[in-house]
Amino acid sequence: MPNSRTEPKQERARRTRGQILAVAAELFAQRGYATVTLQDVAERASMTKGAVYFHYKNKEDLAVAVVREHYGRWPGILEKVSLRELPAFEALVEVLAQVSRTFHEDVMVQAGARLQIERSLIEADLPEPYVGWEDYLTELVEAVEKAGELREGITPRAAARIIVATFFGMQHISDVLTRRADLAERQAELHTVLLDGLRRP
Repeated sequence: MPNSRTEPKQERARRTRGQILAVAAELFAQRGYATVTLQDVAERASMTKGAVYFHYKNKEDLAVAVVREHYGRWPGILEKVSLRELPAFEALVEVLAQVSRTFHEDVMVQAGARLQIERSLIEADLPEPYVGWEDYLTELVEAVEKAGELREGITPRAAARIIVATFFGMQHISDVLTRRADLAERQAELHTVLLDGLRRP
């Protein structure tokens, strides 16, 4: 445990902000935006409300930070898949498997997804959802097409839109019904019904 007397002030502030953010993510993921207060965050983090306010000016500011952290998780995950240099279709499958696993395990990602769904309650500008995923997956499906594996009559952009809608709807339904306990099963169904359906026989 760092000594508060010797730990640089900037590092101590960074660590405190991270602790507040992690606690807020837990509460937002469990309870949603509307019922969580900064007092709730302070109590769970074992801090004063003033300490939370010092780092985040209001609940909206904290929600935006959680959503941004949610999106910050993805580049590293996608880069790991890219470095494996998998064949095009296998890369598409692996990306969605890794994203599904992250939704199951990462509370920050779960919180960010819930806050995006509840964005009408948040009086702040959140990052635009889904569009980046459509662009990224379009490129993956284009690689599948270039490899001669895409089913005839399917365009990469249309396929990407359907994958995004299906995947994010799937994880949301899994969250609502089972707190994502059945997400792996639903991911396997998505693979069999949707992804394999994109592939040329």
